[in-house]
Amino acid sequence: MSTLGAQMEAAAVFSIFVLIGNPFIVMAIMGYMGYRKRTGFLAGLTVAQISEFSLILAALGFSLGHINQETVGLITLVGLITISASTYMILYSHDLYERLSPYLTVFERKVAHRELEDSVGNDGDIDILLIGLGRFGAAMAESLRERGCQLLAVDFDPEAVHRHVRDGYAVHYGDAEDPEFLASLPLERAKWVVSTVRDRTINRLLLHGLRQLGYRGKVALATSSRHDEAMFKQDGVDMVLIPYIDAAREAADRLLSQDRPVAKNFSLKVNAP
Repeated sequence: MSTLGAQMEAAAVFSIFVLIGNPFIVMAIMGYMGYRKRTGFLAGLTVAQISEFSLILAALGFSLGHINQETVGLITLVGLITISASTYMILYSHDLYERLSPYLTVFERKVAHRELEDSVGNDGDIDILLIGLGRFGAAMAESLRERGCQLLAVDFDPEAVHRHVRDGYAVHYGDAEDPEFLASLPLERAKWVVSTVRDRTINRLLLHGLRQLGYRGKVALATSSRHDEAMFKQDGVDMVLIPYIDAAREAADRLLSQDRPVAKNFSLKVNAP
């Protein structure tokens, strides 16, 4: 640590290269591969550091005599700077993207074929645009299709998209947080937009994006919090889904809907010695 003071200028140069150069390299590669600029930008931020493994390699190199103490100090300082700075870059990635988006078009092809080729559309009217194909979303999609609903699903997980495409669903690959992707969806043909993602920030961004795009249909958002439920209702959301509570209520209704003699017999069996 005593050698760090003399390494400030060199560390600043290397840190800037890592914090800016690494994301640019990743964005260029992902843009060439056919991904959207937002996908490349968010992926690039995750490599805007040299990581703690660099310190292990530096210590190994020093122990073998391949590098001196000053070089170890330089690597350590660059690691401290880039790990700290990249953490905040990731935390505020959405704000950074909104500010830098107009300048990132150079990293995107005119047609982001890599993301489009994983999508299967729905050309007719859409009863429900379902966002999120996790366990809750996948179960809802299955139930809706059994009831004859015209469904278009959206998910950011390629494996979930491929799996549901194979099962015959209409699915778009993309991130619902991305305003540009949201604008590419056939919102004018959707009666409902339903988000099964239980993240408050994502849902509020989705709601804000829908309003900016002038969506006139109904919106349902999922949450695990009573506080978020009240907040979403105050924001004008048409329906708030609380998966565990809704499932518990449905289970209770199914139990109470059974014939009374059956329920009575069940109670006797439970209480019998």
